Amino acid sequence: MDGLQEIQHFFHKGYEEYRPNIVVDCAIFGYHDGQLQLLLVKNKIFTKWCLPGGYILKAENLAQAAARITAERTGIENLFLKQFKAFSEPNRNHPHSVDQGKFYELTGIRIGENNWLSGPTVSIGFYAITDIVNATPKADFLSSECRWFPVDKLPPLGFDHDEMVREALFTMRMHLYHFPIGKNLLQQKFTLKEIKRFYEVMSGKQLNPSNFPNKLIALGLIVKLDEKLKIGAHRSPTYYSFDEETYNKALAEGLVLA
Repeated sequence: MDGLQEIQHFFHKGYEEYRPNIVVDCAIFGYHDGQLQLLLVKNKIFTKWCLPGGYILKAENLAQAAARITAERTGIENLFLKQFKAFSEPNRNHPHSVDQGKFYELTGIRIGENNWLSGPTVSIGFYAITDIVNATPKADFLSSECRWFPVDKLPPLGFDHDEMVREALFTMRMHLYHFPIGKNLLQQKFTLKEIKRFYEVMSGKQLNPSNFPNKLIALGLIVKLDEKLKIGAHRSPTYYSFDEETYNKALAEGLVLA
């Protein structure tokens, strides 16, 4: 929601288009230059960093809402998305925690007890994977900033979003060994050292330098190219790439890398 009129319509008439008391929050992970990062937005009202999120349109399902929200925040469509947990503690995100004066100053709106947004919300968590280089982080009307943070240097988060991030990271790292998620995060061609480093950063674990790449080769997930990385007088490592057919099948059906 980018403008004041759109925000005002949402608070006054949003019940016509959106489902009340249920939202989607998205942990959007990005990989670049050997580092795992997380996309956060800074809320103007709470002045705290949060995960990107939003309400669900009546015309869409949960996955479609998560895809819409991640595309709005990153500028990239069709990201790898997985649902990881529902968060439903009583009063976890109740409007009574809003600074009503600041909210009115920003929007000209007062949230009464009978507003369609009153009452605590249930949040459905999704995580997404994207390439930081191709992403364009975008703040909306209620956000002052939208940017990347290293996962090991996150600021304190609002609401229960610290718990959400822990759960998202845990689930993503479990899924890492069942779904090949590196195709859009690595260059089209890469060395075995580069793909090993990618999986180490994403998983947070040290991997065997020969066993793990050999597992990828044995599964047919990556294939050897007739091209080498030119690094001068030293032995030049061979390039590899993902096998498109095997990758797409594994993405749909899952596999076991561990």
